[in-house]
Amino acid sequence: MRNVTLILDDGSRFPGKSFGYEKPVAGEVVFNTAMTGYPESLTDPSYAGQLMTLTYPLVGNYGVPPFTIEPNGLATFMESERIHAEAIIVSDYSEEYSHWNAKESLADWLKREQVPGITGIDTRELTKVLREHGVMMGKIVFDDEPGNVPEATYAGINYVDKVSCKEVIHYNEGAGKKKVVLVDCGVKTNIIRCLLKRDVEVIRVPWNHDFTGMEYDGLFISNGPGDPDTCDEAVQHIRKAMSLNDKPIFGICMGNQLLSKAGGATIYKLKYGHRSHNQP
Repeated sequence: MRNVTLILDDGSRFPGKSFGYEKPVAGEVVFNTAMTGYPESLTDPSYAGQLMTLTYPLVGNYGVPPFTIEPNGLATFMESERIHAEAIIVSDYSEEYSHWNAKESLADWLKREQVPGITGIDTRELTKVLREHGVMMGKIVFDDEPGNVPEATYAGINYVDKVSCKEVIHYNEGAGKKKVVLVDCGVKTNIIRCLLKRDVEVIRVPWNHDFTGMEYDGLFISNGPGDPDTCDEAVQHIRKAMSLNDKPIFGICMGNQLLSKAGGATIYKLKYGHRSHNQP
């Protein structure tokens, strides 16, 4: 394991060891308080552009499940088709894993997808720094390459455009009791899976697709990464849909903020947000 240092914008430095893909990386440093679920969190498109710190100390002990695709085209155990987080930061990486469904270690998965992982970080102290200062930019630098320092900006980048689907995708076509248009701002697989379990036909459209001429029973605006203010095209389409009919609209996370903007509200960024599991 090579020595690495996590450097925050306020000058804070956290020494650690590399266990993932070995490349320097920069991004917005955030923390996640969930005790399990790192395969789901890493593949959640909402983490695009972010260095994800896990507050739970032991990570990697149950390995990584196989990447399998269901007949409907969705990944079985992941929230998307690849890792979206820029890196993962943990206190204690478990090199040995044990789980009936594990096919590889977290380290092997990170290396295969070319995503850095660092361990030995005082994540309790790091989380306290982030809670006091708020989310900030940071970079992971290899100690034996002090001149190889990446730069990154998070504000103002349209990360939704980076993670959204590029064409219209149909699920359960012609077979559902109800038809839902899902605006993909970085949707998690489980959202689509939950809709399909309820016998709904899902029409998944890119974030900036004009869906207002489509026939549907409900409109769903998904979660996603980055700044809602970069997604004005989506806001305009949502606003148009609100004026054309009284069909139910559901927004989650990013989608809820875009729906708010379409209704005339203003939004602002929280100091550090909430990243964990949504249910006990």
